[in-house]
Amino acid sequence: MAKTPSLAKKKSGGWLESIKTIVYAALIAIGIRTVAFEPFNIPSGSMIPTLLVGDYLFVSKYSYGYSRHSMPFSPNLFNGRIWGAMPERGDVAVFKLPRDTRQDYIKRIIGLPGDRLQMRGGVLHVNGQAVRLERLGPYVAEGDGPRITVRLLREFLPGGRSHLIIEQSDDAPLDNTPEFTVPEGHVFAMGDNRDNSLDSRVPSAVGMIPWENLVGRAEFIFFSVDGSARIWEVWNWPFAVRWTRLLSAVR
Repeated sequence: MAKTPSLAKKKSGGWLESIKTIVYAALIAIGIRTVAFEPFNIPSGSMIPTLLVGDYLFVSKYSYGYSRHSMPFSPNLFNGRIWGAMPERGDVAVFKLPRDTRQDYIKRIIGLPGDRLQMRGGVLHVNGQAVRLERLGPYVAEGDGPRITVRLLREFLPGGRSHLIIEQSDDAPLDNTPEFTVPEGHVFAMGDNRDNSLDSRVPSAVGMIPWENLVGRAEFIFFSVDGSARIWEVWNWPFAVRWTRLLSAVR
C-alpha cells in the first residue's frame, strides 16, 4: 500500500512528459513552417502545365524574407518584411489574396515595381516589348473540368528565364488588356494557364499584390495524385500517384 503514492506520481510524471513532448513537437513544426518550408496543395488548374491539380509542394518561407503572413493566421505583429528580398521575374510564388488575406493563391511573378505590362492578342508585353513565344504543339489539359486540347508554348521573359504556358485562343477575355503599371512595393502575377486564371490582370479579383502579402517561393513537388482513386480504394492508390512528378523542381 505504501507504494501507491509513488506509482501515482510516476504515472502523473509520465503524462506530463508526453504533454511536453507534444508541445515541443508542435512548436518545432510551427517554427519550421514559419522560417523554412510550408506545404501547399494545388486545388485548381490556373497554373497548368507547371502545376497540376493534386500536386503537393513545398514553399520556401525565407526566399523573400518574413512578413506577418509568414506566420500561421497572419497575426498583426509588424508591417513590411524582415530581411526582405524582392522576387525575381519568373518565380512561382504563394501569396495572400489582397482582398481577402485568408486565401492563399499561387501564380507566376511577371511584373516588378515600375514595370508596364499588357496583353495584346494573347501576347504578353513587358515595358512596351512583346515577349518571345515558341510554339511547341498541342497539349491535353485536365484540371477543374473535362479534358481539352490546347496550345503549349514556351514564354521567354526579359532577363532570360523561360517557362511553359498554355492557351486556347488569342482572343479570350484576358488576351487583350489595358496597360498596367506596377506600383512601388507591389508585384504583378499571372497564371500559366493564360485563358483560365484569375490573376493580376483582373483588378477586382486579384490586382497588384503588395510585397508584404508574399508567403514564399514554390520550390519542389513532393507528392502528386491525379484524383482517379477514391479514399477507400486502397488498391488503386499506387495507380493514382503521378510518380514522375515526385521531387521535381518548380520552374
